[in-house]
Amino acid sequence: MSVLIKPIITEKMTSDSELYNRYGFIVNRTANKLQIKEAVEQTYGVSVTSVRTMNYGAGRRTRFTKTGVQQGKTGAFKKAIVNVEDGDVIDFYSNL
Repeated sequence: MSVLIKPIITEKMTSDSELYNRYGFIVNRTANKLQIKEAVEQTYGVSVTSVRTMNYGAGRRTRFTKTGVQQGKTGAFKKAIVNVEDGDVIDFYSNL
């Protein structure tokens, strides 16, 4: 089971990382805070001070098309915001 799925790279998360040393990740839905902390520390070699998690449910979508009304839903996911100690930096762009 891989805990970290992908990092969140948006304007808001980039400004949080520069100002407050906070980084966002999409994580496995069954992972807990301790597993997320260990995975970030092993993957990026930083010291994690705190982890906050949020569960997002599936969103219902309805589209009106030529063939009729199409109904579906988007996937549910879990997001983690990780605080890193002062002086530690995660560079997402070094592997490109």
